[in-house]
Amino acid sequence: MSPLDVLLWVAFPYAAFAVFVLGHIWRYRYDKFGWTTRSSQTYENRLLRWGSPMFHLGILFVLAGHVVGLLIPAEWLEAIGVDEHIYHIGATVLGSAAALLTIAGLIILIYRRRSIGPVFLATTRMDKTMYVFLGATILFGTVATVMYQVLGPGYEYRGTVSPWLRSLIFLQPEPELMAGVPLAFQLHVLCATALFALWPFTRLVHVFSAPVGYFFRPYIVYRSRDAGRSNRPTRRGWEPVATPQDAKKAAKARR
Repeated sequence: MSPLDVLLWVAFPYAAFAVFVLGHIWRYRYDKFGWTTRSSQTYENRLLRWGSPMFHLGILFVLAGHVVGLLIPAEWLEAIGVDEHIYHIGATVLGSAAALLTIAGLIILIYRRRSIGPVFLATTRMDKTMYVFLGATILFGTVATVMYQVLGPGYEYRGTVSPWLRSLIFLQPEPELMAGVPLAFQLHVLCATALFALWPFTRLVHVFSAPVGYFFRPYIVYRSRDAGRSNRPTRRGWEPVATPQDAKKAAKARR
């Protein structure tokens, strides 16, 4: 185990995690008004209407697959009847479909940013940096899947990458597990780690502002102001303010 292995597979992930956590805290405390997606929908909606759902739906499936493959030990899946063959077929087929959907959506979004003038002018340097690392992460992950899982004999990353990640989580790092991992998988992991370090300073913070409360909020009651449903006709202008004398006259009239 060389010092470079310790730097790449121990120091760098822990540093990225620290930046990820502290960066979000700093951003939320000192830049609440900047905690936004910086939506450009008002500039262009046709391409966004296709690209955004495709990318977000695809990336959700990709993340779900990573959670199952990296965080859940293979022994646990085998205990419920998911052996290596079934897992390999499911991960290859579903992972490839999710990757294609994500890449197609990302291509549409990047093309939109480059081709639509107002959208391009609203793109910041951090947006461009984020797209580079996001695209590189997805690209290397797709290359690794195609080379080893689809066209190749398959690579059992659940015996190397997965236990390495879990060793970091339990504060017992084992960088030697990453020494023999194929280069495509290593580049995928490094780009993803760098993306996590950049996360708090980009528009990706909107992930933690998903409107979950929208599904649990009470109904909003809208009442009609239609003149046909009112007891009195509508009047233009301000309503007159009743004086005490008017109140007395109205009380006498009711008697």
